[in-house]
Amino acid sequence: MELKDPLTASAVAELLHADVHGQAERLVTGINEINRVQEGDLVFVDHPKYYAKALNSAATTILIDKADVEIPTGKAIIVSSDPFSDYNALMRRFMKPIGWEGAKPVIGEGSVVHPGVVIGPGVTIGRQCQIMPGVVLYANTVIGDRVIIHANAVIGGDGFYYKKRNGQYEKMVTAGNVVIEDDVEIGAGTTIDRGVSADTRIGAGTKIDNQVQIGHDTIVGRNCLFAAQVGIAGACVVGDGVTLWGQVGVPSKITIGAGAVVLGQSGLIGDLEGGKTYFGSPAGEWKQKMREQASLGRLPDMVKAWKS
Repeated sequence: MELKDPLTASAVAELLHADVHGQAERLVTGINEINRVQEGDLVFVDHPKYYAKALNSAATTILIDKADVEIPTGKAIIVSSDPFSDYNALMRRFMKPIGWEGAKPVIGEGSVVHPGVVIGPGVTIGRQCQIMPGVVLYANTVIGDRVIIHANAVIGGDGFYYKKRNGQYEKMVTAGNVVIEDDVEIGAGTTIDRGVSADTRIGAGTKIDNQVQIGHDTIVGRNCLFAAQVGIAGACVVGDGVTLWGQVGVPSKITIGAGAVVLGQSGLIGDLEGGKTYFGSPAGEWKQKMREQASLGRLPDMVKAWKS
């Protein structure tokens, strides 16, 4: 999330009643969670496992729960007893409104919005689009040209991002949006969550079947093809021309290389190299997986022969 009026790290610390160390006059130009940070951003970290990742990320101000860490040159740290809650407080303070009243939507020439569509404030719809009945477009969603969104799709709902505390779940404030590029088609009942602090993006020419779920902050490339009931978790990166067949499951923070094909009902556990075909759970190159399946079919006879 970009700040309209940047603040220094010391000014942000003052808002939080926290201490600042390092380059205290460093400008904070944005607030983002770790998967989408860039230079000038503030990021939070509250677990030793991720200290190094946050401190060495592109972020230049780090909201952290530990004072005695080595601060990289040119960066600032803001020491907080509860970085998660303080980060949420900053997001609420600076985020765009997400209610259903505000800036009127902008609808491009030749676009058709059918009865029963709900459009939030700040939504932009390009030219020659078709938005079918029952679609819900949350605040600040951006739709390109010649996009088709079929009935009852929901674009821009909150990210599924929680922190477990004392047996309960505290919600991460969702302040990003969804960007749908030109010539995308989205099937009925599909849901695409907005980014936590940046955007969830669907690349130009991508076609998405019915009842597909795409999580927060995921970046989908151009000309991808997703069949029904594909589930993609948050903060994934899907390259151009990727095909995911029915019921493929993709956990968070996975990268799928350009041109990869994943066959139906496969479950990923790690990044996939582009230009190859994958199958199974855990997914592997499909020829090897097929050989494994064939071998399993012969296993009872092999055991019987071994015992005899």
